Amino acid sequence: MSPDDLINPQNWSRGYRWYLTMLAGLLILNATFASSTPSGITLDLIEQFHFGKEVATVTIALFVGGYCVGPLLWGPLSEQFGRRPIFVITFAAYTAFQIGCALSTNTASILIFRFLGGTFAAAPLSNSGALISDLWDADTRGKALAFFTLAPFAGPSLGRIVSGFMSVAGLSWRWVFWLLTMFAGACLLLILFTLPETYVPVILVREAKKKRKETGDEQWWAPMEKHKFSFSQHMQRILARPFLILFREPMLIAISLYMSFVYGCLYLLFEAYPIVFTEGHHFNQGISGLMFLPLVMGGITGVLLYLIIFNPIYENKHKLYSPNPVPPEARLDIAMWAAPLFAISFFWFGWTSYPSISFWAPMMGTFPMGLAIVWIFLALFNYIIDAYLFVAASALASTTVVRSLFGAGFPLFATQMFEQLNPRWASTLLGCLAILMGPIPFVLFKYGPVLRRWSKYSPTDNLPTKPTKGENSA
Repeated sequence: MSPDDLINPQNWSRGYRWYLTMLAGLLILNATFASSTPSGITLDLIEQFHFGKEVATVTIALFVGGYCVGPLLWGPLSEQFGRRPIFVITFAAYTAFQIGCALSTNTASILIFRFLGGTFAAAPLSNSGALISDLWDADTRGKALAFFTLAPFAGPSLGRIVSGFMSVAGLSWRWVFWLLTMFAGACLLLILFTLPETYVPVILVREAKKKRKETGDEQWWAPMEKHKFSFSQHMQRILARPFLILFREPMLIAISLYMSFVYGCLYLLFEAYPIVFTEGHHFNQGISGLMFLPLVMGGITGVLLYLIIFNPIYENKHKLYSPNPVPPEARLDIAMWAAPLFAISFFWFGWTSYPSISFWAPMMGTFPMGLAIVWIFLALFNYIIDAYLFVAASALASTTVVRSLFGAGFPLFATQMFEQLNPRWASTLLGCLAILMGPIPFVLFKYGPVLRRWSKYSPTDNLPTKPTKGENSA
C-alpha cells in the first residue's frame, strides 16, 4: 500500500477522521459513564435488594472488574480480525446487559449483569486508543488523544452527577439503567452505520481477497495472510500477548503502576465524597454529585492548556527531528508537571475537608486533580502508542487490565479508610503515595531511550534521541 493510497485511514478526509476520533471518545465516555452510575442510587438499591452498603459498592467494583477481563480479549482480537467487528459485537452485548440490569429482580442477577456489562464495555478502553493510532500520524495524534483522554475520567464523574439527581427526583433506580441502555444503543447504531475498518493489516487482507476475486490471480496477498496460526497459537496471541508484552517491558510495568494508582484514586473518590460532602456538609445525593464538577472542569482545562501550550511545542520538535520520528520521551513533559500537582491536590482536598470549612475549599481541591489526571493519562497514552506502535492495542490492553484492578479494588476499602483515618489522614496517605510514584515520568524521560533499545516490541529502539538538525534550526 502506497503512502497516498486512499484505503489508508490516514489519507481519509480530515473532517471524517475527526468525527471518528470523537466517536472513539464517545464510546469511552459511554463505558465509563456506566461504571459509576450506581453510586448515585446506592440507597435505592439497598432498599430494593436488602443488601449492605458494601454490596452496593460491589456493583461499581464488578463493572470495573469486567475491564480486567475484556481487554485481554478485545485488544488482541482487534489486531486479528479488525477494530469494527469487535466494536459491533461488544456494544451489542453491552447494550443487552444494560437491559438485564434494568430488569433485575435479585442481587445475583444485577451483580452478574454488571460484571458482564463491564467486560463488554471494556472494548473501547483498549481499542479506541488503537483506533486513533490508525487514523493519525504522530504529529497530529497528540491533539486527537487530548479529547480521547478526557473521557475515561469525565465519564465516571458525569455518571455520578446524573444518577444522583435522578434519585433525588424520585425516579426508579431502573430508569438509571434504562438510560444506560439508550445511551449504549445509540452508540451501537453509530458504530453500525458510521465506523469503518481502520486497522491497516486487516484492510490489506480484504483488498487482497478483492483483487484475487476480480483478477483470478492468486499472486495477490497481504502480509497478514502469510502468517497462519493454529487454534492454540491464536489463544496464546489473544490471551497471553498483552501480559507477555507487559512483563517483558520494565517501562510498561512502571507506566501501568502509575496510571493504575491514579485511576484507582479516581474511583476511590466515589466513596470519599459521601463522607466529606453528604455526611460532613449534609448535602443530598444530587448536590454531592455536583461536587465532581471541578474535577471535570480541571480535566477540560488540562486539555485546553495542552492544545494551546504543549502540543505546539511537540509539533516544533516534530519539525526539528524530521525526517525521523520524535522520540516518545518528548510526550512526557506534561506528566512531569502533573505528577507533583496530583500529589498536592490530595493534601488540599484532605486538609480542607473539615465540616467547619466551606465546601468550596475541598471541592476546588479536585480542580488541579482533574487537570493532573488528564495530563498524566495523555502523556502516558501517547508514550505507549509511540513506543509500541504496532502492538499498541495489546500494550493498552495490558495497562487497562492492571488499571482496572486498581479501579475495582480501591472503592472496596475507601469507605473504611476514610472512616477509620478520617478524610484528612486518608488523603495525606494518598498524597504521600502519589509523591513516591511521581518520579516515574522523570525516570522514563531520562532512561526511556535505553529501555527502548532493549525492548523486543518497540519499533523505535533505533531512533535518534537528539535532533537530526543543528540547534540553530529550531
